Amino acid sequence: LQEVTASSRHYVDRLFDLDPQKVLQGVIDMKNAVIGNNKQKANLIVLGAVPRLLYLLQQESSSTELRTECAVVLGSLAMGTENNVKSLLDCHIIPALLQGLLSPDLKFIEACLRCLRTIFISPVTPEDLLYTDATVISHLMALLSRSRYTQEYICQIFSHCCKGPDHQTILFNHGAVQNIAHLLVSTSYKVRMQALKCFSVLAFENPQVSMTLVNVSVDGELLPQIFVKMLQRDKPIEMQLTSAKCLTSMCRAGAIRTDDPCIVLKTLPCLVRMCSKDRLLEERVEGAETLAYLIETDVELQRTASITDHLIVMLADYFKYPSSVSAITDIKRLDHDLKHAHELRQAAFKLYASLGANDEDIRKKIIETENMMDRIVNGLSESSIKVRLAAVRCLHSLSRSVQQLRTSFQDHAVWKPLMKVLQNAPNEILVVASSTLCNLLLEFSPSKEPILESGAIELLCSLTQSENLALRVNGIWALMNMAFQAEQKIKSDILRGLSTEQLFQLLSDSDVNVLMKTLGLLRNLLSTRPHIDHIMSTHGKQIMQAVTLILEGEHNIEVKEQTLCILANIADGTTAKELIMTNDDILQKIKYYMSHSNAKLQLAAMFCISNLIWNEEEGSQERQDKLRDMGVVDILHKLSQSSDPNLCDKAKTALQQYLA
Repeated sequence: LQEVTASSRHYVDRLFDLDPQKVLQGVIDMKNAVIGNNKQKANLIVLGAVPRLLYLLQQESSSTELRTECAVVLGSLAMGTENNVKSLLDCHIIPALLQGLLSPDLKFIEACLRCLRTIFISPVTPEDLLYTDATVISHLMALLSRSRYTQEYICQIFSHCCKGPDHQTILFNHGAVQNIAHLLVSTSYKVRMQALKCFSVLAFENPQVSMTLVNVSVDGELLPQIFVKMLQRDKPIEMQLTSAKCLTSMCRAGAIRTDDPCIVLKTLPCLVRMCSKDRLLEERVEGAETLAYLIETDVELQRTASITDHLIVMLADYFKYPSSVSAITDIKRLDHDLKHAHELRQAAFKLYASLGANDEDIRKKIIETENMMDRIVNGLSESSIKVRLAAVRCLHSLSRSVQQLRTSFQDHAVWKPLMKVLQNAPNEILVVASSTLCNLLLEFSPSKEPILESGAIELLCSLTQSENLALRVNGIWALMNMAFQAEQKIKSDILRGLSTEQLFQLLSDSDVNVLMKTLGLLRNLLSTRPHIDHIMSTHGKQIMQAVTLILEGEHNIEVKEQTLCILANIADGTTAKELIMTNDDILQKIKYYMSHSNAKLQLAAMFCISNLIWNEEEGSQERQDKLRDMGVVDILHKLSQSSDPNLCDKAKTALQQYLA
């Protein structure tokens, strides 16, 4: 290091010369020495050139020419490695350059902006540094009108530093839309392109910006029309892709309808074109991911995309050819593409998930694509978390198909890798994987048995204790599906695994979804007589307490109806009935709901009564007498006159039990 740095030392020494002319010449020589030479850049940083250059840049006494050359050298140092950028940041280069923007001299301003641009596009620079001083953004907006270079660099800074809704709001409130819109028709391609990138990050998942963009016009033309022009095949690929992203964001935000020709006939086909194997890896990734986002929630767009340019088959190439045909001659490119091939797989899984989200025929086509199930199964165990998440999403989308659950999912024993994924995944994967498991546990799915044998009950019970709401819902939902028409042993295992405390915890959960699924689980557990009697003999007291708790609480109609249906199931047991008959509090509640204003609750309460008074069963006489003394028969007479045919029939059937 010493030998190397010795040869560079004279560059730094000259920065300290007393003759300003020699200092200027020193900076210019340094500029020529570092261009394209990373080693030289590193040496000069080690030798302490940066603090001196920053000092000269900030000195009022320095000539404008010297200050400008200093900014140019600093920009060149920033072009090197990430470590160079870190060193510059440590020397507080950003405040110094922002200060420089207050100078009246345009050439100096442009040099400062170019350097700021280079620093802000580096992944090691925190975006928030742009927003620490509120006056910076408004000053940058004002500088937009100075030259095509200020326009290009400032738009580039904005598009790199706009991460998330807070930044979008700051830029929007400072008039970004109005200030940048007219740059879309600039004579400079670079300015048009950077302005377009700005809009693509400003509008992403942002309804406020998207709704504003629809109504902005430049030279009498609305922005969506300008974006559509930029989509055309004769435009550079990056321009086509970026304008497609703008239109996609506006469509997802509801600012443009999904059946608008600019989406169906322009944006969607453009994105499908980007998925072709002639395109570069980055373009294929971005094209597929943007298309997945565009069609994610709209079944018509999913259908259109699925029949455009053989997209489903084209995506299969994402697993085979990381490099486009044209790039194969380029060794460096080939190496890069092999390292990034996982990004292609992730994008393909995402797009398959969106394509198959609703339509049964599309799912069938996806699954029939060569080796598709094997690819998903392999994706579930990849080292890249993004690929794993996308593969699980794809599996989840396909698992909505009853047909596929019975066939392909079974043939490929998909549940095995899925259970493995569930062992210790981060939450975002767990949520999708547990949703998929819910589907695999439906009663018509042949995977149900092996999943149970592999310890699913324990796993799902632990999910119900998660802090994460979606995981609690999925855990209890999967248990509910598991308990449906299950044998007694499974039901007992579920109750044992959950524990009474946890059951009460779930029944008092603040989320109505968790509550409904827990009641659904109880209802499935308490079905078929021997099971009802068995479970009530071991957990009767706690279950009756839970039912009372809910019927007394402030809950919506659906929750109360589900709870009364559970009571009706208990009333259908042979020995379990007694738990209701000996509980006057519950009997009074059933009576109360028979006369409720809501017909659904009245019907559910009548089911309880019918099951309690049914003639052929032992002890029916005593039960009938007790309920008559409580005034139930009078209510039944009243209900038999009801205008609601369901209530009327049910009441008449119940009264016949008394006459028989």
